[in-house]
Amino acid sequence: MKHVLKMMALSFVHLGLVLYLLSFFITSKGLFSAFFMDHISIYAGLLFFGLLFEPISFALSILLHLFSRKHELQADRYAVETTENSEHVISALKKLSVKSLSNLTPHPFYVFLNYSHPPLLNRVRAIQNLPSGTH
Repeated sequence: MKHVLKMMALSFVHLGLVLYLLSFFITSKGLFSAFFMDHISIYAGLLFFGLLFEPISFALSILLHLFSRKHELQADRYAVETTENSEHVISALKKLSVKSLSNLTPHPFYVFLNYSHPPLLNRVRAIQNLPSGTH
């Protein structure tokens, strides 16, 4: 439950940052003058926000993906402890992987940048490496 609250708090901070930056992009006279605009336009502000916020969003998404992957591994561990059968959890993960046509061997850097869940092989290895009392 503590992890869920941390993720919710992080999501609220993220949303607050996005809304603050949006208000800045919509009302900043300096930004509009940098683009040679005489008056503030909400439409142009939204366009600037869309263009200039993307690098910030990408950097924040990397951080959020790190937390998400960590929590997915913790959820796998919890599933093994609850079911007391690691093979059933691994089997379920494999079935989900087949249905979603997931890549079994994605490049680690691509995983770092884009994946919110660990790849299947990493999850299976983590489950197999759990102490013997948990499975």
